[in-house]
Amino acid sequence: MGAYNHSFVFHFEQKYDQSLFQGYMKRHWTDSFIYSTVYVLIVFCGKKWMENRPRYDLRPYLATWSAILGIFSIFGAIRTVPELISSVRDYGMEYSLCVPSYFEGVTGFWCFMFALSKVYELGDTIFIILRKQQLIFLHWYHHITVLIYVWYMYPINLGFGRWFMGMNYTVHSIMYSYYALRAMKFHVPKFVSMIITLLQLTQMVTGFAVTYFAHKLNQQGIKCSQTEQPIQYGMIMYGTYFILFAHFFYTTYIAEKPKSINGHITDGKKKS
Repeated sequence: MGAYNHSFVFHFEQKYDQSLFQGYMKRHWTDSFIYSTVYVLIVFCGKKWMENRPRYDLRPYLATWSAILGIFSIFGAIRTVPELISSVRDYGMEYSLCVPSYFEGVTGFWCFMFALSKVYELGDTIFIILRKQQLIFLHWYHHITVLIYVWYMYPINLGFGRWFMGMNYTVHSIMYSYYALRAMKFHVPKFVSMIITLLQLTQMVTGFAVTYFAHKLNQQGIKCSQTEQPIQYGMIMYGTYFILFAHFFYTTYIAEKPKSINGHITDGKKKS
């Protein structure tokens, strides 16, 4: 039992030195707090700066940005999800949660890229600010906490991280592709955005369940983590994500929207 045997390996995947980046992350994972602080300052100072300025369209740049992340996530999912499936199918759930063999070989490279991508993804918010779109708490909270948690977990080499990575790559491959198509003015049915939010909700439920199962195994003496802290942080993170995404789903797709009648806003509900 070890690294998943991919039928084809790219040169850049072969050349990747896991020990080099592992050492870097052990020394510098706390840099994620610096990136997050700078990000928050840029976000809220940027919002203030844009208050009395006209919005920028930036559609071609947004399309390019989203397409890059979409293609990257598709490749990431193709290279990591088979290892996740194999770990469960061939070795069992306990193995998938407790044995960090995905840090070896091809999936090790994509784990390294996954950690770096969480810094790159912070740039999403710049487009929201400059285009003067609504910036909700869920958006920036999600970006910050994912970045910090991924960088915190990386040096610890926890087995259940393969679940987080595989799910995230998969959902992002669909989500960023959708954003790119929208930015390029392709007509995409509204139900697609609803499906993406449902996939995100499923991801949060699964993430919480995975960390809970790891917690139960730890209690039984099967060490999926040397301490309970990474597991507890994971459950808190996924629990808050579920609440926030569920609220977003309700307000976006279920709750009645205010209606305008002769220039007056109503509450969108029938009057008795």
